[in-house]
Amino acid sequence: MTVGVFLFSLLGAMSLGMPIAFSLIICGVALMVFGGGGLDVDLISGNMINGLDNFIFLAIPFFMLAGELMNAGGLSRRIVYMASTIVGHVRGGLGYVTIIAAILLGALSGSAIADTAALAAILLPMMRKVGYNPERAAGLIASSGIIAPMLPPSMGLVMIGAIGGISITKLFLAGIVPGLMMGVALVGTWWWVSRKESVSLMPKQPLSEVLRSLKSGIGALLLPAIIVGGMKFGIFTPTESAVVAVAYALFAGCIVYRELTWAAIYRSFVNSAKTTGVVMFVVAAAFISSWMITTADLPGQLAGMLAPFMDSPTELMLVIVVLLVIVGMALDFTPMILILIPVLLPLIKQAGIDPVYFGVVFIMCNAIGMITWPVGTVLNVVSGVGKLSFDTVSKSVLPFLIAEVGVALLLVFFPKLVLVPLQWFL
Repeated sequence: MTVGVFLFSLLGAMSLGMPIAFSLIICGVALMVFGGGGLDVDLISGNMINGLDNFIFLAIPFFMLAGELMNAGGLSRRIVYMASTIVGHVRGGLGYVTIIAAILLGALSGSAIADTAALAAILLPMMRKVGYNPERAAGLIASSGIIAPMLPPSMGLVMIGAIGGISITKLFLAGIVPGLMMGVALVGTWWWVSRKESVSLMPKQPLSEVLRSLKSGIGALLLPAIIVGGMKFGIFTPTESAVVAVAYALFAGCIVYRELTWAAIYRSFVNSAKTTGVVMFVVAAAFISSWMITTADLPGQLAGMLAPFMDSPTELMLVIVVLLVIVGMALDFTPMILILIPVLLPLIKQAGIDPVYFGVVFIMCNAIGMITWPVGTVLNVVSGVGKLSFDTVSKSVLPFLIAEVGVALLLVFFPKLVLVPLQWFL
């Protein structure tokens, strides 16, 4: 019955058009009243305030600010140019440029939406000009953009670590290899779907130009190396690495590339503050429903429903992956984390599954949901930037979507693909 109240209140509020933050509050209130405790306003406000009283959450505004400063400071554009000079001249070259640039940009910002918007604005006109099918190109850009949440400094991994009490450093390091696996899967898929396209090839750049682009882009490439290296060797925590990222983005934009103006810095602070305000209010609201989920023993009831799979970690993970992909078609990225992590994490621990491994698979499935119909946040971004039909882009993304779902299933059946590299990084 508690599961029914949870689903009815949450989905009912969302179907009425309520923002997700208020839907989560309604859900928490419904569970509170159903449990016989009545409406306690002090309990609601206390959970919202106490939930955010966590040093880890400082990483979110700082990483968001770092991403804004990187885009304004020209780092994104240099990453794309560097990739184009290296592989832009081969058949399907701009597609490979998209994938490489997405991985590098993901390691700078960790934001699928920001990276996809940048890639679509820069690369989609170029791919149109030389003759690529624009819908297929948009599908590739969208599926490449969702690699970002897998790589440090992923906001999704930060939220999972904070809400689930999991080491964010381990989550960051564990996501690197699966993120690269997604890139490799896209390379193979792009080779297959683009092999018959008749396009004008970009001229091969001389070695001097390649070296010049590498020299120009090395400043951007140093940032992920600093973040990952600093956490691996214990120099700073994930939250401290976010501050380092902001400092480095300011240094690179102002001193190295000299493209950051005072007006651009101001806009970056304002944009990141607005985004942070929205995200953190949703997170605060989620702590109400999360507390009530625990109080009402919703995980215990769900464990009873999944009892046939509890003795087999692989079967349980397979069921959860299918569930996440389906739910991801309707729910956005952040609500998925805030709603499902408090419900699923106790089950995962009870089944003996490594929480870090689960967190990485969860984020991958969550990211895949960003390119699925009918919500498809990242698909909407690409469609808007490229002025393309959402329906046609949704169809064109299908082969890349299948490839990334295949990677997720590979991680389900072979957990060591996550855990062995993690041990090496640690």
